[in-house]
Amino acid sequence: MAEYRLLIDTSDEKGLVYTVSKILFEHNLNIESNSEYVDKEVNKFFMRTVLSGEFNKEKLLIDIKDALPNDARIKLSANSKKDIVILATKEAHCLGDILIRYVSGELNANIKAVVANHDTLQDLVEKFNIPFELVSHENLSREDHEDLVIKAIDKYNPELIILAKYMRILNPKFVTHYQGKILNIHHSFLPAFIGANPYKQAFNRGVKIIGATAHYVTDDLDEGPIISQDVVRVDHTYSWQNMRDAGRNVEKVVLSNALSLLLQDRVFVYGNKTVIL
Repeated sequence: MAEYRLLIDTSDEKGLVYTVSKILFEHNLNIESNSEYVDKEVNKFFMRTVLSGEFNKEKLLIDIKDALPNDARIKLSANSKKDIVILATKEAHCLGDILIRYVSGELNANIKAVVANHDTLQDLVEKFNIPFELVSHENLSREDHEDLVIKAIDKYNPELIILAKYMRILNPKFVTHYQGKILNIHHSFLPAFIGANPYKQAFNRGVKIIGATAHYVTDDLDEGPIISQDVVRVDHTYSWQNMRDAGRNVEKVVLSNALSLLLQDRVFVYGNKTVIL
């Protein structure tokens, strides 16, 4: 029996869970799981429902929309694998972790290709029988290079684009082209330690916590809605190289966790925040 995910965010009012559940019952649908959250400060209601059964999708959406407040946003999608493209540069830890999770069946995704501006990771990617596309930035302006990257990505029509330590700042044109589809990871030293070798800077300051943040990409560099974060504790016995290794480990875990949440349609965005259900 087919399984679907219903996502709703709307202004809060009494009886919303009952109203939606009643409509699903009337369409002979079974609720496999349900979770909801109300942000009282902004009077917003969020609901994620996994349902199963055979139904008229268009009729169901009309009935739900008619029963909810006018500002309701409703998404209904099949529980199927999402197509993704990964962008990479030279660092292997985040990309390698995703590839291993992919071949072990942990990710509900189809990795259509890896696009990179260096060929450093080509051998790694091809070991997993995944297409690798080199789009070098040498002798190109940032805009011209991004046009070529867009062309490479669009061949695969992905639902999500994952920046696996892709070390290029994206222009607004690129971000707009893939609005709400780009996931990034960065160390959480920002904005304290900017530029080259942040782990050495952190070591020199005696930092005791190393973290990572996975977030949607917006025009504001590294300031998009946060999806997942984590930290590890370090102490005076760590060299800056040890700190770097610890940071890479937390980065790959946080990125893969955020990707899993997106693949399961668990992330709601409003303003510059997220709700995870």
